[in-house]
Amino acid sequence: MMKKINLYTDGACKGNPGAGGWAAILEYEGREKELFGGDKSTTNNRMELIAAIEGLKALKEPCSVTLYSDSQYLVNAINKGWLESWQAKGWKKADKSKVLNDDLWKELVALLDTHTVEFIWVRGHDGHAYNERCDALASGYAEKLLEL
Repeated sequence: MMKKINLYTDGACKGNPGAGGWAAILEYEGREKELFGGDKSTTNNRMELIAAIEGLKALKEPCSVTLYSDSQYLVNAINKGWLESWQAKGWKKADKSKVLNDDLWKELVALLDTHTVEFIWVRGHDGHAYNERCDALASGYAEKLLEL
């Protein structure tokens, strides 16, 4: 039986593009692990994707994951079938333009083949404790990068 994991993610950017941070919190049977990082020059959407990727990469075996994110870009791409459509069209959108961040989407697809993941959207900055923690970690990392 697969372990059931809750994964909370967020990305932040100071300027878009600009210095960015990402954070993921893995929760399993009352235990938590915080992960975070960032990039000196990036976009908010890249940070949202990297948060999900890094959270899933931290799992050591195939798991059943409920992933909570305030990123409609991430959640809608999965839940509304955009990702499947992009893949089927050779990483092109409906208007034939190139899918942005396809490098990260491809990495996420590989992880979705390993884990069973349900994506749930949560409203950002709305008092959701884990979302607030992820936001603080991601924003804090982005702020540190600005100081470098």
